[in-house]
Amino acid sequence: MSTEALLHDLRGQLRDGGLHGCLLVRDLHTGDELGIEPDTRLPSASLVKVPLAMATLERIRRGELDGATALDVPPGRITTAGPIGLSRFRHPARIAVDDLLYLSTCLSDSHAADALFGLTPPARVAEILHELGLRDIAVRHTMNELMDTPVERLDATEVHLAHSLAIDAGTSGRGHRVPQLDTTRANTGSARAWVELLQALWTPSKIHPEVAERVRDLMAHNVLRHRLAPDFTSDATTWSSKTGTLLNLRHEIGVVEHTDGQAYAIAALTESLVPAGSQPGAEALMAQVARELRDHLRQLW
Repeated sequence: MSTEALLHDLRGQLRDGGLHGCLLVRDLHTGDELGIEPDTRLPSASLVKVPLAMATLERIRRGELDGATALDVPPGRITTAGPIGLSRFRHPARIAVDDLLYLSTCLSDSHAADALFGLTPPARVAEILHELGLRDIAVRHTMNELMDTPVERLDATEVHLAHSLAIDAGTSGRGHRVPQLDTTRANTGSARAWVELLQALWTPSKIHPEVAERVRDLMAHNVLRHRLAPDFTSDATTWSSKTGTLLNLRHEIGVVEHTDGQAYAIAALTESLVPAGSQPGAEALMAQVARELRDHLRQLW
């Protein structure tokens, strides 16, 4: 199948599956890439925890922070479905910065992430990203601001109403009545911006090698492996990733490394057009499309 025919077919699969997808796959050795709407900016959700980890580790390397410093973290006491880790704790905990990095990145614990944002606020994270040559990822707010969405205000039986609002209340300019989905106010990035970040972590760049190695290790130990991982995990590959989920947004970024030495950076950002909270079919579809892009790119070069 030609590249043009493949992209047309994949766009149709996404549309038929109720997804708007923005994806990019890049060969980290050659720079060759293949994507669908890779420059469309979408809210980042928990993907922002990767830049947060990078900034925290860079400040540790500079001696501005100490990874062994223990912080007193108040309990999140969140009872709605979704959040994990400290977000659901009922009592205060004392946790070292290095361990907060693990919870934030590997478990996607938003309460742990906000403890780290308390040390390195969003504006400082953005500043460090710019210093490292990564200028297309916007970091504007903490994770706590993602926790106050229509889902938290509605009964569990009315979750579909929150998703209907997420789907229908946007503007043509990507503004939105739900502030967490408004690209002028939210943490944002495009598939290309996230692939650029992955490239900087996996190949020589302005990111210090020790920082890059630590972030790669955190992403390799990501425990949320229900989205793209089934299509990129095998005995002959390593899949290192980070997911992001918010209302109708389902994202994942990661790098698949093959035992033959090939490595591909993948960013899959999606918006569901179906007003439902649980959509395993959407998870499978976005992985399938990402896999077909990778397979085609691998065959071409």
